[in-house]
Amino acid sequence: MNDGTASQSLRDEHPRGSRVRSILRGLMGSTAGSVNAAAAITSDGMIIASVLQDGVDADRFAAMSASLLALAEREINEIQRGRLRQLLIEGTEGAVLLVQAGSDAVLAVSAEPNALIGKVFLEARRAAGKLQECLADGE
Repeated sequence: MNDGTASQSLRDEHPRGSRVRSILRGLMGSTAGSVNAAAAITSDGMIIASVLQDGVDADRFAAMSASLLALAEREINEIQRGRLRQLLIEGTEGAVLLVQAGSDAVLAVSAEPNALIGKVFLEARRAAGKLQECLADGE
């Protein structure tokens, strides 16, 4: 498991990186192993903090997540479905869930293929709320 520290050494640590990583680890623990990776990113694709699988490039993961979210937001606006709350991408080996965590942050969650997706949704929304509060504390 890569807690984002190796890639963080190449740039400045986010001021709330440690607190955010704690929230991410709490999310992973609350899903009994269903969530195998999580990251908090800005809406423009910068890593705030992450706990990712070994071999995953945190910067690339963040940039792709932000791009997917931007496209989904444009789509939901085009079909007039209100504000985007979350995006689910399912693959044969698991799922990725992107959840808004305030106006400028996104929670990206990777779930195992056998995950109880409703539980992952619930816990991810809770964690996104905590992230929003944590990031708003410094504004």
